[in-house]
Amino acid sequence: METFGQYIRRLRNSAGYTLTQLAAKLEMDSANLSKIENGKRIFDEKKLQLLAEIFSLNQTDLKNEYYAEKIAISLMGNNVSPKSLKIAEQKIKYLKNNKN
Repeated sequence: METFGQYIRRLRNSAGYTLTQLAAKLEMDSANLSKIENGKRIFDEKKLQLLAEIFSLNQTDLKNEYYAEKIAISLMGNNVSPKSLKIAEQKIKYLKNNKN
């Protein structure tokens, strides 16, 4: 298990990119990328597609990783029990079925 930032660092290191090189490819400042990798900043959702393209990743899998972490951080920060995840899953199904 790793944070989304640690995941990006692992991808970057595996591909042989420096922090500066990957930051340039992601059209961001290397200091911001460093903060993301160190868990001090959240990755910009708008750049998920670009990240997927750079590393030839499945966009759905990447989004799942990204949103799972956002949910976990939100729940952890609000001291919410894991039971909330089960309820949220049921609500998602309900909302999808009643969207029409």
